[in-house]
Amino acid sequence: MCGIVGYIGQRKAVPIILDGLRRLEYRGYDSAGLAVLDDHEALCVRRASGKLRNLEDCVRLNPVDGPYGVGHTRWATHGRPTEENAHPHRDCTGDIVVVHNGIVENYLQLKRELQAEGHRFITETDTEIIAHLIEKYFEDRLEEAVRKALKELNGVFALAIISRRDPNKIVAARNGPPV
Repeated sequence: MCGIVGYIGQRKAVPIILDGLRRLEYRGYDSAGLAVLDDHEALCVRRASGKLRNLEDCVRLNPVDGPYGVGHTRWATHGRPTEENAHPHRDCTGDIVVVHNGIVENYLQLKRELQAEGHRFITETDTEIIAHLIEKYFEDRLEEAVRKALKELNGVFALAIISRRDPNKIVAARNGPPV
């Protein structure tokens, strides 16, 4: 099972996201990660394979924080349980990140189409496809890009997305599981 946590507000996001992920540990997972937009408007991602304490160590050694972000615990379905395959996943520009529970059944077809359009992939996951689809449709509003991307996805999933280009929001979507 996977878990998604998001926070947007006046407090520092990272401690709240990590606490939320700790509360989801009972569900089982093989890697964890988080992304926050920091005070300098950089989209910062930290990921680790294994237990949540590995992510906590990563954040302690390479601190990051900001007013909002998303976190995820992953149970591998596509790709090995490695730091590289841990969520969140980015688009080509690094401006959009996605965390995802579930499965995108048509991810191989979408990946081939996106590669033909020039998108470069660095993971073995179906989740990375979603970030690239959102990038493809992004004009000025994250919500609209997510709506368009969702029309191409087959499967059962829950998502949380943030973007440096459309700050101060977390977009959540689902097809099946609650979010």
